[in-house]
Amino acid sequence: MEARTESVRRPGRPGAGTPAVPGEESILQRGLEAFAELGYDRASARELARRLGVSHNFINDRYGSKAAFWRAVMDHALGPRPEDLPEQDPAVDDADLLRQTIAGFYRAAADTPLIGRILVDESSRDTERLDYLYERHIVPTLQLMAPSIERLIASGRMAPVPMDVLFFAVVPPVAGMIDGPLARRLGRPEPASPRQLADTAEALATLVVNGLLATGGQKGR
Repeated sequence: MEARTESVRRPGRPGAGTPAVPGEESILQRGLEAFAELGYDRASARELARRLGVSHNFINDRYGSKAAFWRAVMDHALGPRPEDLPEQDPAVDDADLLRQTIAGFYRAAADTPLIGRILVDESSRDTERLDYLYERHIVPTLQLMAPSIERLIASGRMAPVPMDVLFFAVVPPVAGMIDGPLARRLGRPEPASPRQLADTAEALATLVVNGLLATGGQKGR
């Protein structure tokens, strides 16, 4: 839905001199930066408009509400990237497929590190926003891994793991992709190249999957 003309005008300036509205990509990226820095409650509609470079009523005109704009920002930042989804090849071992899926999740996190701040903040609050993140993004991510995990458990290569344990085994290592200042203190070069980040994602995913597989090996002893 396109914004109405008056939604981009700033007080005291004629319409002909109004700066062009930033593109959708820029608007969503600036929104992500604002929510990551301020949190949802402190990111007022007026402050968002200032940071987006639009009029005070732009968000309501374009998205309907601040909450709807937040959801659009989350969908944009967390949307699946085709290059990060492994091909469902039946010839690929389930452990390798699981590793590829988790590594893709970590690579995506490295591309959008600001989302990590928002996820940490929102995961500690029992809100409709957490419901949205859970239903729209967390559950689909877990569903991508579920078939491989079920087959690994059925074959005895992995012990049954409660969903909350599985989630917190997979997700916290993402901090290794987004906590730049700490990673530099631990020896990561600055700036890290895309190849180095990809290698880090693979290494983290391998550690996680090896740990999950070890539970099955211990059970079988």
